[in-house]
Amino acid sequence: MASNPPSKCCTVGFRHDGEPTGSMTKVADKWDAYIAQPSGSQKTGKALLFLPDIIGIWQNSKLMADQLAAQGYLTVVLDIFNGDALPINRPDDFDLMGWMTKGSTGDNPHTKEAVDPIVQAAIKELKEKYGATKIGALGYCFGAKCLVRNMTATAPFTGIDVGFIAHPSFVDEEELAAINGPLAIAAAETDSIFPAEKRHKSEEILKETGFPYNINLYSGVTHGFAMRADLSKKPEKFAREQAFAQAVAWFEEYLE
Repeated sequence: MASNPPSKCCTVGFRHDGEPTGSMTKVADKWDAYIAQPSGSQKTGKALLFLPDIIGIWQNSKLMADQLAAQGYLTVVLDIFNGDALPINRPDDFDLMGWMTKGSTGDNPHTKEAVDPIVQAAIKELKEKYGATKIGALGYCFGAKCLVRNMTATAPFTGIDVGFIAHPSFVDEEELAAINGPLAIAAAETDSIFPAEKRHKSEEILKETGFPYNINLYSGVTHGFAMRADLSKKPEKFAREQAFAQAVAWFEEYLE
């Protein structure tokens, strides 16, 4: 794998202060999504698909979508967990892998077969309903795997033109090798899921794709920092802000 399976660090973190300004909607009249519309100048024909970590659509992902909208991008945060995202800071004995394979109720899995149709429906809606001609995507932790898998040249997993992922989990080397566009990665210095050897292997794979790539390593932070950092701690706040700036700069360069 280009990154390891999720673990407890995927569920812990801090809730950020602020008042979201977007609104909830439905994708294909079925799946929940949060949409943040640019209040000023909008980048015509460009949209961002936000594929969250396993906390799903919540305070932090909404606020980040609002920030992206402030940059001119219509942004949609997608409920890739079909109503079964996890509350933050689960207990140590929580069966994360059981939740992934069966869901909280035992009949709502979060496997490729369950998640990718939701992603593809959102891509279709961004194009047909919102007029997007180019789609950038952001993937955090679990969402990074979904992004990489849906950024290929092989149907049905197509439609993402430019990608940005942070502290990815569960990404297969074959999935990464199959991407069909520019990809940037924000990595944490301390991350058992995406450690140094996985970063270096990912660099080798991305070089072979021939597409532009960028890997930034942020010191003093751990897995999840780009979404759930403790903003009262200066190194975490700085890294989170710089990872966001990295994403915006990447889309400014390659989605235009």
